[in-house]
Amino acid sequence: MYLGTQIRPRDDSDYRVWAQLGVTHVCVDPPGNPHDWSQDDLNRQREHVEKFGLTLDMVQLPLASRPVEEAESRHILLGKDPERQRELDSICRLIERIGAAGIPAAKYNFNLIGIPRTAHEAGRGGSRNAAFRWRDTDQSAAPGLAGTVSEDANWERIDTFLAAVVPVATAAKVRLACHPHDPYTPPGYKGVTRVLGTVAGMQRFVTLHESPYHGLNFCQGTVAEMLDDPDREIDDVIRWFGTRGKLFNVHFRNIKGRKLDFMEAFPDEGDMDMARSLRVYHEVGYQYMLMPDHVPEIDGRDPSGTAFAFCYGYIRGLLDGVRR
Repeated sequence: MYLGTQIRPRDDSDYRVWAQLGVTHVCVDPPGNPHDWSQDDLNRQREHVEKFGLTLDMVQLPLASRPVEEAESRHILLGKDPERQRELDSICRLIERIGAAGIPAAKYNFNLIGIPRTAHEAGRGGSRNAAFRWRDTDQSAAPGLAGTVSEDANWERIDTFLAAVVPVATAAKVRLACHPHDPYTPPGYKGVTRVLGTVAGMQRFVTLHESPYHGLNFCQGTVAEMLDDPDREIDDVIRWFGTRGKLFNVHFRNIKGRKLDFMEAFPDEGDMDMARSLRVYHEVGYQYMLMPDHVPEIDGRDPSGTAFAFCYGYIRGLLDGVRR
């Protein structure tokens, strides 16, 4: 396991800061639309990252966490042919270029409605923390561009995507890491029944089109948002996916609360015992990045940089403890 980050650097000084703080691996994209990344773009990005003593471990496919209205590959998400096939072909060629550039992994989301949240709430010391309280949502919100999407329709679109890309990723030796739906939402919310917002849905997902290069960008915070008792249940979930070799990246974040009723928190103050979780990752042989994600908003001259630096140090300390 090694300390990573997926923050977009503001300039080269951020690369130097990460290396100084003990980050060793990064997920940082070349500029522009991923559909347009050339082989030279990817080679240059890897070489630039390596100049700072870092490893470019992963990039983002053109399927991000934004709502479908903002998606770069919206026709894949909407299941709309012939445009869907053109986007699938483009992503397959992109995966081949990623592999040829020596980048071992790519992450993606299969997301139609973005990341729903309610109002920010006060956290430790007056930090501003993201939250999701089902009781405070507009539970009758109208569908957006995606329209009404049933469970079966969602699985058909996912299956079509995996059937196209998994064989290409396997041949190119590029691990494809899918982020679960964040957070779990009841069936039909905003017209969409999301299928990757439950552990059972994630389990079904990783068994479709089986390959050692098809797995998860395992966001521990998002998985906790699916559970009734995150601290009690999370270890068994990590073990289920970890022992099957389906963990390709870990967003090492914590929450206070449970399914449909939670606030995001710093990793040391949430309900899950993150030191115990890290021992479980070690136990199952997890061997890739651990990275912070969704840190609370804090005060100061560099709020984001400081908050992430705290998380890097926290993860680094836990890693040192496990190794010893």
